[in-house]
Amino acid sequence: MKTVIWNDLAVRDYHENIDYLLRKWSDKEAIAFINDVESVIFDLKQGNVEFKESGYLSIRQCVVCKQITLYYKHIESDTIELLRFWNNYQDNKKLKL
Repeated sequence: MKTVIWNDLAVRDYHENIDYLLRKWSDKEAIAFINDVESVIFDLKQGNVEFKESGYLSIRQCVVCKQITLYYKHIESDTIELLRFWNNYQDNKKLKL
């Protein structure tokens, strides 16, 4: 099983997305997002899936839900670092990884 670590931006993005869902939508949508993230992280930990390359050096991306893409990278053979939970409606030119 692989280890998954979160960088500071990933933690901030994750919580901002949950806060937004709770403010603008409902608990149901926030819980669905949390479950989607947990499912992706479970798959990454299992090492059974490798998501597509992002175009950034050694960084991969995974659509968590229609609105959010997770960016991550392998920092060792058994360790994955979560980089960003990026809202797909934002300008990609502002994406810093």
